[in-house]
Amino acid sequence: MSAADAQRYAEIIDGFPGCPIAVYGDLVADEFVFGEFSRISREAPVLILKHRESRILPGGAANAINNLTALEAHPIPIGILGRDDAGEELRRQLRNGNLPMSLVERSRDYSTPVKTRFVAGSAHSTRHQVLRLDRESRFQHTGETRQALWSRLAPLLTRWRGLIISDYGLGYVSPEVVARLTGMRKELPITVDSRYQLLQFPGLTASTPNEPEVEALVGYEIGNDEARLEKAGRRLLRQLKSEAVLITRGRDGMVLFTPRKPSLSIPIFGSDEVADVTGAGDTVIAVFTLALAAGASFEEAARLSNYAGGLVVMKHGTATVSRRELKDAVARDRARSSHG
Repeated sequence: MSAADAQRYAEIIDGFPGCPIAVYGDLVADEFVFGEFSRISREAPVLILKHRESRILPGGAANAINNLTALEAHPIPIGILGRDDAGEELRRQLRNGNLPMSLVERSRDYSTPVKTRFVAGSAHSTRHQVLRLDRESRFQHTGETRQALWSRLAPLLTRWRGLIISDYGLGYVSPEVVARLTGMRKELPITVDSRYQLLQFPGLTASTPNEPEVEALVGYEIGNDEARLEKAGRRLLRQLKSEAVLITRGRDGMVLFTPRKPSLSIPIFGSDEVADVTGAGDTVIAVFTLALAAGASFEEAARLSNYAGGLVVMKHGTATVSRRELKDAVARDRARSSHG
């Protein structure tokens, strides 16, 4: 990395504060239950955990929102929460970040999705996730609810500098509403992270699928076959009619595909000894979209999101990355390359 590149990344990061980015998606409560191994149960051959603490963190689209907040941007949440304990806690945490909540619906007929992760260890060992329990509630859109949502979003479109679609397959993200947003977006970057229906969102600026999601879409395993990876990336570009596809590959880094340019392989930043991948995709799309909104090219946005992804997977649980951490990562990479 040259000194000019490092300076350019710093300038992009300096453009993050106050940048309004809307996040439309499935708001999820990530619950972590921490305990220590106690003994084997006499009732069944299972471990008994001695409970230490529990906490709820923003997950799904709420984690993308949380990452934008940590980067000092100005996220605008768009979603739905139940009037249950998990929904009230998520709402409290989002409101504590001074976020506008007028586009977050609250419903007694909807249960906030909760992903409960049981994390175990001892006082002298690293804690590991031993079980995950998902309590999911699907939202069912009607023509009336889609129109109501559209009528609330359309007047605000010009106030945003970017829009993230965070689709965890729980029903609140409507491809029809997204299509109408796409038709009005003009220069607004719209990115999508969709677990199960990425091909339902054509015409957006970019998408950030992980490799297993890509394999499910194209119908074959990629593995270490670079030709298959290239074929899959080009196929998604055509099918999505988008300007970029950024495929995340875990410890193998990322690959950026754009039309009429060679694919760009970006090695993982930092160590490949990953601590926890929970929510890493939310961090990637948050940084990628925010960088685009701040004027970055697709390559610059991809490289910055790669730094962020490399940082967040070294943290336990649903985590975020700050502007300071991102700047320090760029500086470390610059120092390493200058001595290499």
